[in-house]
This record gives sequence, C-alpha cells and structure tokens, in this order.
Amino acid sequence: MKFALQRSRGFSLVELLFSMIIGSMILILAATMLSSSGDGYERIGGTVSVEREARMLITQLAADFATGTFYKDELITKSTATWPVDSLGFLSLQPAQAQSDAGRIGDLCAVNYYIKDLTISGKTVRCLMRGLRESNDTFKAVKDDKVPSLLTANVTLDEPVAFGVVSFEARPKALDAGGVWIDWVKNNTIGPEAFEVKLILVRRSLVGKLTQPADWDGAGSSGQLLGQVAKADTNKNLEIYKATLRFGYHVTP
Repeated sequence: MKFALQRSRGFSLVELLFSMIIGSMILILAATMLSSSGDGYERIGGTVSVEREARMLITQLAADFATGTFYKDELITKSTATWPVDSLGFLSLQPAQAQSDAGRIGDLCAVNYYIKDLTISGKTVRCLMRGLRESNDTFKAVKDDKVPSLLTANVTLDEPVAFGVVSFEARPKALDAGGVWIDWVKNNTIGPEAFEVKLILVRRSLVGKLTQPADWDGAGSSGQLLGQVAKADTNKNLEIYKATLRFGYHVTP
C-alpha cells in the first residue's frame, strides 16, 4: 500500500509581516476608540457631577431666600473682580432641624454666603461657603443691635456648599411699577424682592490644574485656561447656572 505524503506549507515572511501590520492597526484603532470613550465618559461624568452640585446649591439658596427677612444691616457686597465673587448675609427663618437643641430658641437665624479658597490635598480649591448662626445668637445680636457681627466669615462654623466655584454673583432685584425686574437700591425700609444668581463652576477635568489662588483669578498659565469672563458660556471647561430667586414673601403685582 502506498501512502501519498502531502507537504505542509508554512507562512512566508511577507505574509507574516503583513499579518503583524494588520494586527497592529486593529490594536491602535481599538486603543483610540477606548481612549475616546474614556474621554467622553469623563466629560459626561464631570458635567453630571457639576450639575448635581449646582442644583443642590440653588435649592439651598432658594430655601434660604424664600424665608428671608429684611433687616437694615443686611450684607450685600457686589464684587468688582475679574471673576465676580459676591458675598451676602441676611436674616432667614430656619426650621428646627436646621439648628442644634442648644442653639435653638426660635426660628430667626442669620445666613451668609461668600467665596473662600480651601486647601485640599495640597491644592487650592475655590469654594462657596455657607454660614448659619442659630436663633439664640441671632436674637441676642438683634437685641444688642450687633447683627453685622453674625454676617461675617467664621472658619469654625461655616462649611463649603459647592466646590470649584470660579464666580458667584447674587444681585438684589426689585420690581418696578410695570412688573419689570430692576436693580434694588439699598435703603433701610424696603428689602429686595429677589436675587438674580449666577454661578460659574469649573468642571472636574480643570479643577486639578488650578492649584494656586492666582489660577482661580484667571492669572498665570493655568489661570488662562479659564479664558475670558465674557466668553465663559463657550468655554468647555466651565458650567454656568442662572436663576432668579424670590426673597421673602412678596405679593406679585
């Protein structure tokens, strides 16, 4: 019996090189797609995180403003910095659960908001701070005519309510006879009817690059990533939120 021997044929050098080139191209393409997907996820995740924080802050502001009570010594400071960072302080009715048992004798409290640079993991992060002075201290201050002392920063009591805030504007407004919002003129008898709030937050991808206070002011090489204030709405690294929040109880004309 005769057996037919068939000679097996291997890959030539040219075929092997061609296969390696094709494989490398596939790997590069896959890596590029994964990288793009990762960047997209980062952008989406950063936007969702910033939006969630902004919504929580606006909800807190709305609650404090809604129960605001006008007092002649309200603190409303309009910032003139390149990136505006206003500050304000006012009296507000706060629920029992917002106060401690020892500090609560009623519902009239003092609330203040301002911008502060905090050092977190060795880097500077600009934050919006909220201070709450409980009713026990507030009643004493009103009685002794020392309310302004409650509306200043207190590193022990105040806490950050938003991180990565490059700008915070809270401009007091009033309604004119025609029902149009106009700038409120400070006086000792009638308070603002609303605050026009504008909040600019830095997305997570940029926060880590702004490591010094000057960076948050828009100075230096890192600060230049913030761009111009007038073009903030087109800067992919920033998120802008605006709202007009009523202050206290006012009958709508």
